[in-house]
Amino acid sequence: MIDEEGGTVTRLDSIINNYYSQKTFGDIYQSNNKVGLFFYKRHIGSISDLLKKIGININTVPVLDVLRKNTNKIIGDRSFSNNPKTVKKLGLFCVKQYENNNLVTSIKHIPGHGCTYLDSHLKMPKVKLNKRNLEKIDFFPFMSNSSKIAMTAHIIYEKIDKKNVATFSKKIISQVIRNKIGFKGILISDDISMKALKYDLLTNAKKSLSAGCNLVLYCAGNYKDTYRLIKGLPYIDKFTSKKTSEIYKILI
Repeated sequence: MIDEEGGTVTRLDSIINNYYSQKTFGDIYQSNNKVGLFFYKRHIGSISDLLKKIGININTVPVLDVLRKNTNKIIGDRSFSNNPKTVKKLGLFCVKQYENNNLVTSIKHIPGHGCTYLDSHLKMPKVKLNKRNLEKIDFFPFMSNSSKIAMTAHIIYEKIDKKNVATFSKKIISQVIRNKIGFKGILISDDISMKALKYDLLTNAKKSLSAGCNLVLYCAGNYKDTYRLIKGLPYIDKFTSKKTSEIYKILI
């Protein structure tokens, strides 16, 4: 699994010239739909070939966060557009193209990170927008997306759950992500070492799983912490095991 979005988020910049951001393709698409899809398809094909050659089969794309006036720069050109319909269209296209190239995607940051001016790597964002506004703009691009994996947002949506970030919220995962958005695949937390989460790593992991996440993501790479997490967390459940077997059908 890798974050190879392009633009400001490229992990393999020494071997991949992936300097085209999602915003680049969103801008081209909005100027000319057919040309935008043509170039985006070729781009995904090129990235897919390179990732497969080095043994990577899951790319955590596309970012389906919608740009707003106050969106933090941590999202910035990682988003396709400020138009929810454009974000949704290109998100669906992205997932399909990666699967056509026998790779799996992880849409993010469900149910939407574009609605906050804070960076969840550094602080806990709190969003005061009402549910209707969120459904119309931020939740919309995630609906009807067939990606096998989705990554949560470490954000508090106060009108839905005042106390818990989405990653820790049974209400948001059940009512919004699983029901309203209708996501049926594997739900993975964003990095549990991010500062938006206020507990220790093991507690962050357990709260994520208890709320309804199927997997937890830990990116800091500390060996001792990794061992503690492996030792302290349960084995994969039946739902996740079943969904993982479905993923193998794509990875031919």
